[in-house]
Amino acid sequence: MVIKEEVLHSVGAIIRHYQPGEIIFNEGDVPKYYYQIITGQAKLNNYSDDGKEIIQTLLEEGQSIGESLLFIDKLYPVNAVAITKCSVQRLPKTVFLDLIKLYPEISFEMNKTLSQKLYFKLIMAQNLSSQNPTAKLTVLMDYLKSFQENQSPYSFMIPLTRQQMASLTGLCVETAIRTIKIMERDKIVKIKDRKICIKSNFF
Repeated sequence: MVIKEEVLHSVGAIIRHYQPGEIIFNEGDVPKYYYQIITGQAKLNNYSDDGKEIIQTLLEEGQSIGESLLFIDKLYPVNAVAITKCSVQRLPKTVFLDLIKLYPEISFEMNKTLSQKLYFKLIMAQNLSSQNPTAKLTVLMDYLKSFQENQSPYSFMIPLTRQQMASLTGLCVETAIRTIKIMERDKIVKIKDRKICIKSNFF
């Protein structure tokens, strides 16, 4: 949780509800609000010239959406889209900026969150230059596992679909599926009820 729900509520945040596939904000919109997910999942995406979806980030309960754009006068370079039914707290930008000035601990948590997102972007940007699909998927899975307390082999179940992993790593879904099968054969992952559990953790 970036900012406690009761704190956001106390300064006037309202709750918006979104259906799967519904737009929270569009690429090119002016950032006017701070968004934080109460329940559900969302994604930041855009599309290549040939119409292929590129998922930039997947977001879940307790995470904020596109907050870095509130600190600069730039338009959103991505769309924010609900993946599941979502409840989202929305707070006007001016109130949000006043809030983090008043509460240093919120500012610290915000900086920590932005640093984690920047780290993920740097890792994935480096990863996209690799021609090895196994390396691409392993880096993604290891990054996700790095936030878990239990680091024992196969302890973490990857909370992504094959399609989502393909979009995040720049692979086509067929390549992702085929590579995951190879990774299972090589004991890099285990498949349990179609869910993927990663063995190693390099972070």
